Amino acid sequence: MSYRIGLGVDFHQLTHGKKLWIGGIEIPHYKGALGHSDADVLLHAICDAMLGALCLGDIGVHFPNTAAEFKDIDSKILLRHTYALIRKEGYTLVNIDSTLCLELPKISPYVDRMRETIAQIVELTMKDVSVKATTTERMGFAGREEGLMAYATVLLKKTGGAG
Repeated sequence: MSYRIGLGVDFHQLTHGKKLWIGGIEIPHYKGALGHSDADVLLHAICDAMLGALCLGDIGVHFPNTAAEFKDIDSKILLRHTYALIRKEGYTLVNIDSTLCLELPKISPYVDRMRETIAQIVELTMKDVSVKATTTERMGFAGREEGLMAYATVLLKKTGGAG
């Protein structure tokens, strides 16, 4: 059996007047993430982890921030497309482990909805999708609530097909 591990990371600035999308759900907050798409930092990190595991470039290669068709796009669409690329290469996901770094808002009330949303898109169970969060103890841009970041690690398993 062939396995591949991928690591993804993403950062987005926080600003007034934007919605905050994390893990495929909207989270009420006085600031939102700035980006060409809906700026869902967690889904972007997961996409990058999957792409990286198979040496398929990164999210910017597949969904450039200069392309009009991706302006304000729902990142769940990007995750679906990325998962389809992984399947086309003959792989499936085994599990996802992710960590969000942000001061506020506290995301614990939303974690199960994030896990469920992600799991449905990538054909996993909630037991196979981990979403955790930490603060940066008020240090750096995340600690000053100027931005947020996410890290994701995925394990892929060869199932046949291309690749």
